[in-house]
Amino acid sequence: MFNQRRLRFAVFGSLAYAIVGGASFPAAAATIYPLTIKNCGSTLTVDKAPQRVVSIGQSTTETLLALGLADKIVGTAVWFGPVLKAYEADNAKIKRLADNDPSFEAVVAQQPDFVAAQYEWHIGPNGSVGKREQFSDLKILAYVSPADCVEKDNTTGGDGVRKQLFTMQLVYQEIHELAAIFDISDRGDALIADLKKREAAAVATASGSNAKAVPIVFWFSSKDVKGDAFVAGKNGAPAFMMQALGVRNVITTEDEWPLASWESIVAADPRVIVIARMDRRRFPADALDVKLKFLGTDPVVSHLDAVRNKRFVVLDAMSMNPSMRTIDGLEALADGIKALGQPQ
Repeated sequence: MFNQRRLRFAVFGSLAYAIVGGASFPAAAATIYPLTIKNCGSTLTVDKAPQRVVSIGQSTTETLLALGLADKIVGTAVWFGPVLKAYEADNAKIKRLADNDPSFEAVVAQQPDFVAAQYEWHIGPNGSVGKREQFSDLKILAYVSPADCVEKDNTTGGDGVRKQLFTMQLVYQEIHELAAIFDISDRGDALIADLKKREAAAVATASGSNAKAVPIVFWFSSKDVKGDAFVAGKNGAPAFMMQALGVRNVITTEDEWPLASWESIVAADPRVIVIARMDRRRFPADALDVKLKFLGTDPVVSHLDAVRNKRFVVLDAMSMNPSMRTIDGLEALADGIKALGQPQ
């Protein structure tokens, strides 16, 4: 888990340093406004650092908190689970507009000058919260995480179709852009450097996995417990983890979280089932205990080799989506598979 307690900032006279894990980084150049950024098919022109931010999406909120911007956040929404422990105190002071999707009215009632979203389906051409034009009409800048739109088609409905394998570079791009928008590029550079160090260590550890080519399925949730399951497609954050470990995803579609029948999953015979743990209760199978009960009692699924031998790895749901926590997920998955022995 990312330890933000290591991230501290100090200012010495006219020189600023971001201190991460004992290493210090010289201050980056100040942002020159107006700042223009290409963002998910739109162009943002930022005239000054935003002062009132609504964050829609747990990943985006935790990124803003990691950048030390708690005092700028006036509302949050879309939560899968508890905030990272390092940010509990700051987050407790911020108004939560909704656990899931907030209304457009609830967002604009906070009088933000900047709205940042984790998912394009919340703010975008078909935004469930609002379209960019709606915010623009109110002089509110709207920003969407690049991890949810670069080489990803969100016009197909659902969670979209990812055309290229996700990499952490997209998360670093978001940190870099947000830091520039708020004129805190030194903090952004320091955070990125810390995450890259952890990513390199996690990938190096994962490359030594004893589970090469083992077939795996990631189960996020299901609209109906006994119905089709939302599983990880071939290019999302779980695919990034699986590539690092050298294991094989039994799902081959480019859909981010395709619905797969349990008949097809049984036919693919995964030797390990990775299960999402979350506090969200949007769907009946969001709860971990519901998923485990289904696996153990369904007359067909319970006969899977992975189920009979309880080859389960439980991961935090946020680590399964593109975010800083994806590195946590890679570390936890490598440890989890190692603990299972050598599934063949």
